[in-house]
Amino acid sequence: MSTAAVLSGANAATAAAASAGPAGPAGSAGSAVSAASATSAAPDNGQIAGAPRIGQSPIGVGRQKPGKDLRELLARIDPARLEATVHKLVSFGTRHTLSSQTDPARGIGAATDWVAAQLQEIAATSGGRMTVERQSFVQPAGPRIPVPTTITNVIATLKGTAATERVYVVTGHLDSRVTDVLNATADAPGADDDASGVAAVLEMARLFATRAFPGTLVFATVAGEEQGLFGSAFMAAQMKAAGVDVQGMFSNDIVGASSAWDGTVPDPHTVRLFVEGVPTSETPAQTAVRQSVGGENDGPSRQLARFAQDVAVNDATDLDIRVVWRRDRYLRGSDHVSFLQQGYPAARFTEPRENFDHEHQDVRVENGVQFGDLAEFCDFRYLARVTRVNAATLWSLAAGPGTPKGFVILTTPPPGFSGVNTTTLNWTRGDDAGLAGYEVVLRETTSPVWTEALAVGDVAAVTLPIAKDNVQFGLRAVDVNGLRSPVAFPNVA
Repeated sequence: MSTAAVLSGANAATAAAASAGPAGPAGSAGSAVSAASATSAAPDNGQIAGAPRIGQSPIGVGRQKPGKDLRELLARIDPARLEATVHKLVSFGTRHTLSSQTDPARGIGAATDWVAAQLQEIAATSGGRMTVERQSFVQPAGPRIPVPTTITNVIATLKGTAATERVYVVTGHLDSRVTDVLNATADAPGADDDASGVAAVLEMARLFATRAFPGTLVFATVAGEEQGLFGSAFMAAQMKAAGVDVQGMFSNDIVGASSAWDGTVPDPHTVRLFVEGVPTSETPAQTAVRQSVGGENDGPSRQLARFAQDVAVNDATDLDIRVVWRRDRYLRGSDHVSFLQQGYPAARFTEPRENFDHEHQDVRVENGVQFGDLAEFCDFRYLARVTRVNAATLWSLAAGPGTPKGFVILTTPPPGFSGVNTTTLNWTRGDDAGLAGYEVVLRETTSPVWTEALAVGDVAAVTLPIAKDNVQFGLRAVDVNGLRSPVAFPNVA
């Protein structure tokens, strides 16, 4: 029996008996849907008769193709403009966090002023939707901050139209460094690390500013990264304290070179995306549940990465995303970690292979080898592709519905029984304009991606004839234009 047939045969009495949610009109947000009658006989394989089998769903989980408007935006991403931005940032000599904040031509202060002016110009094209803030604070003295130091983030916010605000953040870090992390006077061009990320952020802000989206988009250049992620830590903490619902954050850090310049074959059509598994902010109680039911590969950041692959790997971006199941490179970190520490889904884009002759190095020639993070080693057509992947992901997040909230899997069996071979899921219906309904997604526990999608309608609960012991379940919202949200993974109730 097909999935469509299973769902069309929903039994209202069974749905009510499942206690999956408050009773309501069929198809309403308060009603439950049962995918098959509870009286179905169980076949030898342990599945209830008529249940959709993994690999046989008629609604496949495929990649979401970009529409006309998104394609038009992606086509306008300009490698020449990205190159000009990188060269301009390099021209400030050094952007070290401890460098001059008052020199009009050299140092972090001059670079910050220039970035703020660029974003103010961009905001002027937004019809009042975009605002720009210089977020300054004093970082106390510490191992990499010898004296209390003012650190300034520049944040452009494109306000969304959704009734309940949801926010998506993209960052690049403005500061640079050389071999000695405390050397604030030597030239530290920081072309790839991380003028490339800042250039991508400015280019996206320019193109998104003239458009309106349900979701709020935040384009930020953060400082103090090389000294200890200080700018992003402050920004993320401020957002958390204000109750901001950040549903996705991407750090673009070292995204400008397609070649490692070390004899290996260049890879101009791949970007790495680092995402943690077990959430950094997981509590002991959450750990206990995860250890009991699984889910170490289903944290919100992993779902964000799956979403990025679904919406941003296509002919319009011309780039593949190599997802790495690790918070960052070995024993290292970037600004997404600050957001992970606040419990926000976050990930880090970075080029396919780093060259450490060009990273955190004094500019010099040694034994005929050029050291230093120079613009000549950047590939600006590659940087444009990375910017397109970011833009496609952010567009799809902000234009589509928000990630479902209140998603739980019911685990209390009927009196006298130790379990049931059905699965009941409840969630809170979102208030996104144009919300069409929901899809329950499934996969084998050993599969890295969601392989099945069951359209269950505009409801807030569903009972499926599938044993919860054997597969992983998720939920995503779908709008009237076919745009989908990232997947939510259920909590236990």
